[in-house]
Amino acid sequence: MGRYLEQTESRSELQQRIAAELRAKAAARAKQEGETDTSYYSAPDGVDDAAYMKGTKPTTTLAPAWVVIFFMTVGIFAYFVYLVNK
Repeated sequence: MGRYLEQTESRSELQQRIAAELRAKAAARAKQEGETDTSYYSAPDGVDDAAYMKGTKPTTTLAPAWVVIFFMTVGIFAYFVYLVNK
């Protein structure tokens, strides 16, 4: 059991070489395409990528009341189904 855990916790030398080659290829491709940011995630953040939020408004304070009303409606419906099948 100890050998199995040791085996899965560490990378083999081949895995490390493959990972290094893939990182090098990705960096070369990014340099070739003109990307300046070489981090893992380089998508825009903030206002630029939030166009889908345009025209929306924040949730009001009545949201919990609507949730309670929904569950009460479901409960009443279940009660009527119970009465009909009784």
